[in-house]
Amino acid sequence: MNVPGESLGHPAARALTERHRIRAWEAFPWLLAIAFYFAFPRHLGFGTEVLVMILFAISLDLALGYAGIITLGHAAFFGAGAYTVGMLAFHGVWDEPITGLILAAAVAAVIGLASGLVLLRTTGLTLLMLTLCTMALLEEAANFAYTYTGSFDGLPGITFKPVLGLFEFNPLIPRTQYLYALAVLFIGFVFVRALIYSPFGQSLTGIRENTLRMHAVGAPVRTRLVVCYTISAAIAGVAGALWAQTNLYVNLSALNLERAATVLIVLVLGGYGRLYGSFIGAVAYLVLAHFLSQLYPTAWQLGLGLLLVLIALFARNGILGLFDMLRRHFRSRRPHS
Repeated sequence: MNVPGESLGHPAARALTERHRIRAWEAFPWLLAIAFYFAFPRHLGFGTEVLVMILFAISLDLALGYAGIITLGHAAFFGAGAYTVGMLAFHGVWDEPITGLILAAAVAAVIGLASGLVLLRTTGLTLLMLTLCTMALLEEAANFAYTYTGSFDGLPGITFKPVLGLFEFNPLIPRTQYLYALAVLFIGFVFVRALIYSPFGQSLTGIRENTLRMHAVGAPVRTRLVVCYTISAAIAGVAGALWAQTNLYVNLSALNLERAATVLIVLVLGGYGRLYGSFIGAVAYLVLAHFLSQLYPTAWQLGLGLLLVLIALFARNGILGLFDMLRRHFRSRRPHS
């Protein structure tokens, strides 16, 4: 006969009940972001770019790292969100920034749902190529719709209303942009963190690890993958809208392969399926790209390529995986009492 509460003392049960608890160290990235605002006021534009990239990488991590959805076309949703707020503001339809994010999320979610219902019938290389084709189709659509999107010229000089009617976007001193991006990132991160530690999030991990077993236990695998893909698309749309609002312009670079590949590199560099891998990967990639481009303007990507090769050879899951390996190594060498 089981004693009440005895099962809660089991290590596995304790892990399940404590997995969602906030650790003290989780405040560190946010404190660091706030410190950056005061310590580097002349680099807030760069800081805003990092924050947007983190949010974009989190959206991809939800699909790739937690659900195992292989995609190379996530920039389709980023660009959809960017063009949603950009076109509405440029043509004088709607320029309120917060509701613009909501509209961008809705548009990207609709595209994610419509494409996910079709694409997620496939897996592996087929899925990878179809996601890439989806992004290419949207890019060409934006290119041909010159009247609305500006094509290669983009939509420069976009203006938005002050945030909450109080804080204006200043392209020269991006204080508002930085704090606005930080607030949006925090809300998006809290939502994704709650999602992945929920039963739904744990089922996504089960699908990633063993799809056949999840089918065997009666889980609606395809439905959950489509829902995850739609949520991921919505968050990517918010990231794209945030990029357009903080830069005050939109162009076709929001939809191209380089942006899709960059966010994938960021995730691989930091560590996918780890939540905080997006933070480490975005900071590492953009900081290295910034300094290497100054040192070697014509060959800065060579340094990043060598770093990725080293990560792939010696770290199982990015920089976070390297930290885990080192921690296990030092623990194994610690003398036992």
